[in-house]
Amino acid sequence: MKTLILASALLAATAAGAQTVDRQARAWAATCAACHGTGGQSQGGIPPIGRDAQLVYRALLEFKNNQRPAATVMHQHTKGYTDDELKRIAAYFATASNNK
Repeated sequence: MKTLILASALLAATAAGAQTVDRQARAWAATCAACHGTGGQSQGGIPPIGRDAQLVYRALLEFKNNQRPAATVMHQHTKGYTDDELKRIAAYFATASNNK
C-alpha cells in the first residue's frame, strides 16, 4: 500500500513538473532554432545559446539596446519582444540546454 501511495505521489510530481514548461517561451524560442539549433546547441558557425539564463538575458537586452554592434540580425529579432518575454526565452534555453 505504501509503495502504491509513493508511486502515485511520484507520478503526480512528475506530471506537475512537466506542466511547468513555459509553452509560450518554447514557441518563441522555436524561431531561434533555425540559426542556433534545437535547444540552442548550434552545430555550425552560429554561437550556441548558453546555459545561464541571466547571461543569455543580458546578451538579449544588449542586442535589443544596440550595445552589441557586431550582431547581424539579433538586434532586429530582440526588438520584437518585451524585456519580460526575453527573460522567459532565456529561461527556456537555460532549461532546454540543461536537459540535454
